[in-house]
Amino acid sequence: MKFAIISAGEGSRLAQEGVSLPKPLVQLDGQAMIDRLVQIFARNGAEQVVIIINNEVPLTKQHLAELKARSEVPLEVIVKTTPSSMHSFYELSRYLKEDKFCLTTVDTIFREEEFARFIEAFRQSDDDGMMAVTDYIDDEKPLYIGTDGQLRITGFYDEARPECRYISGGIYCLTPKAIDVLQHCMDKGISRMRNFQRGLIEEGLQLKAYPFSKILDVDHAEDIAKAEAFLQR
Repeated sequence: MKFAIISAGEGSRLAQEGVSLPKPLVQLDGQAMIDRLVQIFARNGAEQVVIIINNEVPLTKQHLAELKARSEVPLEVIVKTTPSSMHSFYELSRYLKEDKFCLTTVDTIFREEEFARFIEAFRQSDDDGMMAVTDYIDDEKPLYIGTDGQLRITGFYDEARPECRYISGGIYCLTPKAIDVLQHCMDKGISRMRNFQRGLIEEGLQLKAYPFSKILDVDHAEDIAKAEAFLQR
């Protein structure tokens, strides 16, 4: 099973708030966020980790070159500036067509033990996809997840509905069927990851929600301290 990381954003909000490091290199308890993810993926049986970064930050390129040289799991690094996370996913997708895979963004913070259970559940699952969800909401624009009684995903919404107990945690486990949907979205000029997720439902893929107790994003300087406190508990 392969793992992929979208890390092509500019991190402009962090920079505006005085954080000097590029987002992938922001330290949580002395470890760069990108390093933390790669190590977690390695411990969860990754056969390869594919990463996309933008072409604007030499420091990130240098760090990834050094990480690739010492990593215990094979790394593939794509250097390309893209207009959205969905376009970044499209660049990664050519490495993900053969088998089940897990995709996330570099600033997604979760507890490793929950992640390990999530990955194992997906490995054993016959579903077309399994999405990490949480009822902890600390996001500026959350994507609400509609589910039925068996946690089958019925829809993705910009606003809460009665069937929306959870929001998206930004960790996606998918099969190669999802790559076909992604191509259809690109062909139609659709953008944004949430619209791709809606496309998965529209094209009839069977998706399951997997609850995590808490998932955080590091979008602002204050989120760094929140993430460190969360991981230290």
